[in-house]
Amino acid sequence: MTPNNSLSRQSSQSVELTVLMPCLNEAETLETCIQKARRCLDDMGVQGEVLIADNGSTDGSREIALRCGARVAPIPVRGYGAALQGGIHAARGKYIIMGDADDSYDFTALRPFLEKLREGYELVMGNRFRGGIAPGAMPPLHKYLGNPVLSAIGRLFFTNKIKDFHCGLRGFSKQAAERMQLQTTGMEFASEMVVKATLMGLKITEVPTTLSPDGRSRPPHLRSWRDGWRHLRFLLMYSPRWLFLIPGILMMVLGALLVTRLYFGPLQIGSVVFDIHTMLYASALIILGFQAVMFAVHAKIFAINEGLFPPDPKMAKVNRWFNLESGLIAGGMMFVAGLIGTISATSGWGSTGFGKLDPQKVMRVAIPSVTLITLGVQMGLSSFFLSILWLKRSKNQLELPSRSSDDDQSKSSAAQHPAKTRRAST
Repeated sequence: MTPNNSLSRQSSQSVELTVLMPCLNEAETLETCIQKARRCLDDMGVQGEVLIADNGSTDGSREIALRCGARVAPIPVRGYGAALQGGIHAARGKYIIMGDADDSYDFTALRPFLEKLREGYELVMGNRFRGGIAPGAMPPLHKYLGNPVLSAIGRLFFTNKIKDFHCGLRGFSKQAAERMQLQTTGMEFASEMVVKATLMGLKITEVPTTLSPDGRSRPPHLRSWRDGWRHLRFLLMYSPRWLFLIPGILMMVLGALLVTRLYFGPLQIGSVVFDIHTMLYASALIILGFQAVMFAVHAKIFAINEGLFPPDPKMAKVNRWFNLESGLIAGGMMFVAGLIGTISATSGWGSTGFGKLDPQKVMRVAIPSVTLITLGVQMGLSSFFLSILWLKRSKNQLELPSRSSDDDQSKSSAAQHPAKTRRAST
């Protein structure tokens, strides 16, 4: 270890708290935020640092940060999430509290966050609705629609108790942030952190915090509809259960009930009659539902393989009950049943000289038969694709020997056979 590396490691170990602020042209408010954070560190008697993750400022923000005693980490990749990812990587503290550099969050009130972190919580979220939102601090669209709705969706999808998913003032341990392997570069970073912490079973809590009006004279970087959609899109993509599985099951059940009922004859409700035309659409509903269910399984395994989701023991059960062989058998049985139904539906065709058939009778059998054939083929193809995904999963789980182990073995072999080593080197 070089002296510089040793000194850097000692410095990192001595810092308990990093106050991290993403920055892109925040010259108007940056000095105020840094001074508040440094004063809070002094008042708490904490060994800490203020770190500015600069995202390419051109208004002198870097110089202001250095003049105020903060450390600056230049982050070349643009985006809110990218700046915070770079800042987390550069942070020296055991704990990190992040907050926007627009003077909307109170950096003099960080004690509750640090206390919860010291208690063992791995993610401490601020809750602006409990702490207080000053007049003009949050647009009505965000206050009464955006934040409550997106937070409610997040609680429903991921079964947590976080009431303010998008509060920008939050604390976490650096170790937990590294385990989460956060990847998004935009505003959806705020949602990703909460979602991954929940999926990984981290210890999460909330503390009240306040929100004040933005101290800048220019408009904020946030774009309501665009960034709101990005948050919602992220929540959906990280929940295959709600995006694919539950809608797919509902479609399959509804379609199967309709096809089964209409197989025995038309259904009349009041003056409305449902017949083979409705049966055809119900069949399509079954097929679409099955595709959605398989998308849910495939998406979950792919996300686990890529490290987007933590490992899920439930997927091992899926592999045990639904593998290539069982899928091919089930698909083959459905395909054969569909063929038998098709033959049955057209068995009397020859007696008519291969002319017209009664659609009321034929389609009532043909539609379920074609549905079974289609599902059988889809089941077989999905089984092969699922097997490919499981191959990738098995490869990821292999424990390959490290390069250092190979080097150690080579050195050991060289020590035992010095003559061979000399001959090889010459």
